[in-house]
Formats: sequence, structure tokens, C-alpha cells
Amino acid sequence: MRNTFVKSLTSEAQKNNKIILITNDLGFSVFEPFIQKFPRQFLNAGVSEQHMTGMAAGMAIEGFLPVLYSIIPFVTMRNFEQIRNDLCYQHLNVKIVGVGAGFSYGPYGHTHHSLEDIGILRTLPDMTILCPGDPFEVQATTHLMLHHDGPVYLRLGKSGEPNIHTKQPDMSIGHGILIQDGTELTVIATSTMLRTAAAVIERLNKIGRSTRFISMPCIKPLDMKLIMSSARKTKHIVTVEEHSIIGGL
Repeated sequence: MRNTFVKSLTSEAQKNNKIILITNDLGFSVFEPFIQKFPRQFLNAGVSEQHMTGMAAGMAIEGFLPVLYSIIPFVTMRNFEQIRNDLCYQHLNVKIVGVGAGFSYGPYGHTHHSLEDIGILRTLPDMTILCPGDPFEVQATTHLMLHHDGPVYLRLGKSGEPNIHTKQPDMSIGHGILIQDGTELTVIATSTMLRTAAAVIERLNKIGRSTRFISMPCIKPLDMKLIMSSARKTKHIVTVEEHSIIGGL
């Protein structure tokens, strides 16, 4: 997911010199191509998440398009006050990209785990939340994020997630993706758990269960129309996510 994000961001930066990538002393193993191409569109703010969020707010006011990138707990929790007061309440066009969804950084311990980020950020006004589940969805959500007016949180995995879609799906903010239709059960997956859900769907198909399979790469706004139609059609819904049930999908 990270590599796809960097490629997509690089492609967008070629067309928009207002895009400024800001990191807090990490990401250098994947961002070298971006830095080499656009040295004036990259800032290393150091280990100062609150400061880099406030700095991004000022840049947005001046017409730039800042993209904050860090490990999820550091870019969503440590700087929550700045996200709330500086970005959302002023409806500033700043993008937050967090890497390491769920237990992606498992061996690093609870400081690097992200099981509350969606619940925390979805409470904020004007915050859009995108949680792609495979590289195709990362490419699409990166484009949607950069062309959406207002604060956006993009949640990425880092475990080499494979493509689940066979081609680029038709995506838009506020809509889920119907991957497979069925009549007995609906399975809705988001973010890093799309791969796990796809494996379950494959097993259900083999035993003849008619299962509706939905990817939900946009958590806020949520596609309630698709959820309600699925509930009416299949009567049963199972959600699969690497996040606390409280505040999650």
C-alpha cells in the first residue's frame, strides 16, 4: 500500500506544485523518488507532530495542499488537538495519511498499534475518512483525497497487501464497492481486512453459500444506502475490520 501511495502522490505532484509532503523523520525508505523529483515539495518536520499539523494549517491558509504522513498513532492521536482546532474547525484543505493500520506494526507494541484512530477522527466535523483495502483502492483514494476540499484522513496498511480487485474499481467518496452479489449473507470489509474477508468469501463460495461481498473504503461519510439494501436483501451482515468495534465500521 505504501509504495502505491507514493507512486500515486508523485503522479499527482507532477500536475500540482502546491502539494507539499510533510513527514516527521520517517518514510525515507519509500519517499526517495518523491524527494528527488520534488525537493521543494517535501518537508521533514522532525519528531514534532503537533508542530507539523499547525504548520500544515498555515500552509493551507496560504493556498498550499499539505499532506501529513506518519505512523497512525503519531499522526492522529498525538496531534489530535491541532487536528480538531486548526484543521477541522477551520475546514482547511489538509490531508492526513497514516500508515500501519491495526496491528501492522505488531512487534513494536501498543504505542504503534492503531485500533482507535477511526473512532477518534470520525467525531470531528468535516473530516472525511478513507480506508483502502488493496493497491487499486489506494490509487483511487489518493486521487479522491487530493481532489476533495477539506480535511481527509487516509488510513494505510504496510504488510504488502495484495490486489483483491481484478481492475481499478469505480470509486467515489461516500460509496462502498459491491465485489460480489449474494442472497444469504453480506460481508462488509474495510482497510487491511479486505484480504482476510476475500479468503473467507472464497471458502463460502466453495461450499455453495450465496454471499454478498462489499468493500467499504470510505468510512465517513458511510454508504448507508448500500448497507440498508444489503440488510433487506440478505437479512444478515458481518463486518470485518482491524479496529475497535466501538467507533469503527
